[in-house]
Amino acid sequence: MKILILVLVLSFAATPLMANHLKGGWISYEYLGPGAASNTSNYSITINQYLDCNSTQQQIDQEVFLGIYNLDNNSLLQTLTVTRTATSIDTKLSFSPCINPVPTICYRIDKFTTTVTLPNNTNGYTLTVQRCCRIAGIVNVSNSSAVGVSYTNTIPGTVNGQGYYNNNSPVFAQRDTAVICYNSPFTFDFSATDIDGDSLVYRFTEGIIGGGQGNNQAKPNPPSGPPYGSVPYNGGFSGLSPLGAAVGINPTTGIISGKAPSQTGDYVVAVEVEEYRNGVKIGATRKEIHITVANCSLAAAVLDPEYISCDSYTNTFFNQSTNSNIASYLWDFGTGNPLDTSHAPTPTYTYKDTGVFTVKLKVTATGGCTDSTTTRVRVFPGFAADFNINGSCFQNPYTFGDATTTSYGVVDSWRWNFGDPATLADTSRLKNPQYKYGSPLSNISISLIATNSKGCIDTVTKTYSVLDKPLISLPFRDTLICSIDTLYLKATSSANATFAWTPGPYIRNASSATPYVFPKDTTTYVVNVNDNGCINSDSVKVNVLQAISVQLRPDTTICRTDSINLRPESHGLNFVWSPAAGLNNANIKYPTAAPLNDITYNVLARLGNCTANGAIRVKVVPYPTVVASQDTTLCFAQTVQLHAATVAAKHTWSPAASMLYTNTLHPLAGPQRTTTYVISVTDTLGCPKPVSDSILVTVIPQVKAFAGNDTAIVSGQPLQLNATGGTTYRWTPDIGINNRTLANPVVSLGEGIDSLVYTVRAFTPEGCYGDDDIKVVVFSTQPDIFVPTAFTPNADGKNDILRPILVGMKRLDFFRIYNRWGQLLFNTSEIGRGWDGTYEGSKQGSGTYVFVTQAVNYKDELVEKKGTIVLIR
Repeated sequence: MKILILVLVLSFAATPLMANHLKGGWISYEYLGPGAASNTSNYSITINQYLDCNSTQQQIDQEVFLGIYNLDNNSLLQTLTVTRTATSIDTKLSFSPCINPVPTICYRIDKFTTTVTLPNNTNGYTLTVQRCCRIAGIVNVSNSSAVGVSYTNTIPGTVNGQGYYNNNSPVFAQRDTAVICYNSPFTFDFSATDIDGDSLVYRFTEGIIGGGQGNNQAKPNPPSGPPYGSVPYNGGFSGLSPLGAAVGINPTTGIISGKAPSQTGDYVVAVEVEEYRNGVKIGATRKEIHITVANCSLAAAVLDPEYISCDSYTNTFFNQSTNSNIASYLWDFGTGNPLDTSHAPTPTYTYKDTGVFTVKLKVTATGGCTDSTTTRVRVFPGFAADFNINGSCFQNPYTFGDATTTSYGVVDSWRWNFGDPATLADTSRLKNPQYKYGSPLSNISISLIATNSKGCIDTVTKTYSVLDKPLISLPFRDTLICSIDTLYLKATSSANATFAWTPGPYIRNASSATPYVFPKDTTTYVVNVNDNGCINSDSVKVNVLQAISVQLRPDTTICRTDSINLRPESHGLNFVWSPAAGLNNANIKYPTAAPLNDITYNVLARLGNCTANGAIRVKVVPYPTVVASQDTTLCFAQTVQLHAATVAAKHTWSPAASMLYTNTLHPLAGPQRTTTYVISVTDTLGCPKPVSDSILVTVIPQVKAFAGNDTAIVSGQPLQLNATGGTTYRWTPDIGINNRTLANPVVSLGEGIDSLVYTVRAFTPEGCYGDDDIKVVVFSTQPDIFVPTAFTPNADGKNDILRPILVGMKRLDFFRIYNRWGQLLFNTSEIGRGWDGTYEGSKQGSGTYVFVTQAVNYKDELVEKKGTIVLIR
């Protein structure tokens, strides 16, 4: 695996000769309080400059020039010469033992600090330091050795009538000696802290040009004012994508992550952190770094700095390194119990209680290299962010109520974003804020980020529409009543809304949300809603009937245990069925009926005080019955007679292809494989549905008995037979056999028998069987190896293979064929295998060949033979 080494490099040199020694830099400031003069403020300003540890005294700046520009017209207010006030050395000394070679990462950090008193103006100030030049060969910048750099920061003035002169800039953490994997996923913490508690938003930005190459331009005094131009990026890169499309920055945390570039070299990365106070952007601090890619190898253990479990006691852990050479893992979940460990790559662990635990991961790579890391896990489940929204229309403020719940600690911060696309100031840190939108909006995303005192953080986002008028909710918009009835209407809207219903006749409480109406004819009632000038209207149509009726389907017949839907045609709104037997609900319009006997259902329909009646007769007929005989088993190629009993009018058997006499209840079945036979019956009594039963006929597969290959022995040689294919066996005849019921009996034949055929019958546990035989040829000679003197491999099926004939042998060591030049053409130790007259697929010519063979007889004696054979084509 390759390794990418992350080093922060700021390149601004006084001359081209000095360009390579500068490795980083940024500007910060601190508010010290009001100045002695009226309407002024005191600030402490620090320029942090990074140099290579091998920098010479000639390359080290004794002072830098700081330009302060008015933001309203970019005019120069003053230039300060700032001398060096402090120096420190930052060297990375701890490396994984698996990194090879070990890179040198060392920085000399010079600080230049001064104080200044500035008038409190409206637009604020830009702070600028410029240097030249960047190092040569930067991957993402064209002709980088001739490109200068400007580092800037801003001091805010007045925003929306509010002065922000007392601001302190964010301070970036010192994390400049990081090592990450080449061409692999990585994370780099670019975060900053702000003592004012302002909201910080991070983003990639353009690297900007600065000083020139001449002696007077390398460290300009004064530095030029804004605006500043972008560095010339090479193809595939930009300020927003400085490391390629696979790398991004989290705007909330400042974590840079993604897949590191594959090309080695240095890259310019510029990051701007914006400050927001009460939803108002008040300043921005910039920092430029260089990232260097080098070649080395590493077995890495990589975890996030902290994990927070706020919804469960169970956590799943995984190593963020994608090193394919990792061979083993050891996790310790930090409970103090030595058994709470795991060797899984991605273990899941459930903590028994709340608390903060230190989890340790140790990985071992192929070859024995190890690496380890630790992280904290905060386990405080039961935290969930939530909120509610109350408002009428865009003309009035919307109220946002926090509904966050926590089981441990207290909810201690809220960060709202109201989703208004017209402004960036649609934020708040209040618990229950209000916000007024400028226009109606559809499907905007409103989010709340809440935290608690245990470190939990959760985000909830809801899609919401800001209305141009208040919502009206009605339980119905079209209903039906009887002419002698009174109807209760109801409308709901926002909490401060007032209501007015029209038309006036036949209505009571027309100025409330819940009037009563009693129209004599069909009438549409309109409700008008007013919430502090937000106006809307809706309507309800009340259809009026003088009477109602009920129509039911004709009387019907169903099968017993079946059901039927009763569907009356009626304008009634309430229904009562009787009797209730067999009904799923006797008080709905369309009940399901499943009676067990003949029954007449009556229904009473109501529309207010209007009623109507109806009835339907349901006849119940039982299903036909059929009973088949029990499941059975038979041997392959046998038949079995099936049986069934029924009183139904018709029956059918399936599958019929392996059956005879299927027009009877007792067919003959002869399946070749296990088969389920189904008999289906139907009746003519009014229940048309078929009923079936089945018989499973299990067929024992054909028994494939195997007695062994024909063989030859010498007189008196014990021969062990070995039969397969069954669970029990019987051999015939019993001549010379020690036990005819064994699978592997021993045969011993004396003189007077030339050959004998043994037959074995192999049985299954069910009694099925199969037969096979083996021929045993008996030689009256001593144990020997016989090799034919000639063979004719012409594919006529006769004498095509040259094989040794083993008599009285228990093992063949080898059988080899050589040509007359001593070249080995064939070799085998497998009994029964022979030479087909070819070598590597080529047919050998007619002629004489040499054989050599060796075997061991049944007396454990070595037998060797050699000679010649003739191949005839």
